[in-house]
Amino acid sequence: MEVIETVERMQESADEFRSAGYTVALVPTMGYLHEGHLELMRVGRKHSDKLIVSIFVNPAQFGPTDDFGEYPRDTEGDLKKAREVGADVVFMPSVEEMYPEVSQTKVHVEKVTQHLCGISRPGHFEGVTTVVCKLFNATKPHMAVFGQKDYQQLTVISRMVEDLNMDIEIIGVHTVREQDGLAMSSRNSYLNPEERKSALCLKKSLDLADRMFQDGEKTARVIREAVESLIKGHAFTEIDYVTLCDPATLEDIETLGENSLLALAVRVGNTRLIDNCLLRKT
Repeated sequence: MEVIETVERMQESADEFRSAGYTVALVPTMGYLHEGHLELMRVGRKHSDKLIVSIFVNPAQFGPTDDFGEYPRDTEGDLKKAREVGADVVFMPSVEEMYPEVSQTKVHVEKVTQHLCGISRPGHFEGVTTVVCKLFNATKPHMAVFGQKDYQQLTVISRMVEDLNMDIEIIGVHTVREQDGLAMSSRNSYLNPEERKSALCLKKSLDLADRMFQDGEKTARVIREAVESLIKGHAFTEIDYVTLCDPATLEDIETLGENSLLALAVRVGNTRLIDNCLLRKT
């Protein structure tokens, strides 16, 4: 496994892979790898000849009150895990490498960024799309793999790729969960034991909404209020949003159809967690 720190060398390596006829998959990460990341890598490994994993904590997607400085990092552990999964290259650029002082260009996706996390985190998705576009240009993949836990991010990136005619297949992978149901996240490490128990309310609320929908409830307000009540009944919680929306446009809906998205963002203590599920008849 090669560890690459510069864009120039990464592009050279990507060109070598492509010239040899290999298909290339990219798994973009911010490091502190957990089983969810490793599953993305396994999917990338399965669908390609060469697997590139990027590890870059992107300052452009953190707001002024976000946790960029405290975001967990474990370079040695990350490299070990990537090697064990079978990554061919780990691309680990510095902030200065990705954002030289002369940089003036950003990538902005409009409508689908104006909902959910886009409301409470202005500028976040511009940071995401800009860095992902740069990572695509550095690694030149045929496909890129993202988790569905951040459903809006997956939607925004898919929109960018289609709108800008990028010749890249975007693969979404189901959310990987702990045994108790909590969605795997690097930020879970921030939770103390009592907060960790309360955090289970996110998955409990998704399950409640699904039961209500399967039992015939289609009014978004009724499901949303039930979900909010369940979350508020747990200690240390503060709701950012509970939204029922169209899974393609992310626009709010009043009545659930055959396929609707329930998306949550909840602060548990000082830790902001997200989760989601698609509600459809089983």
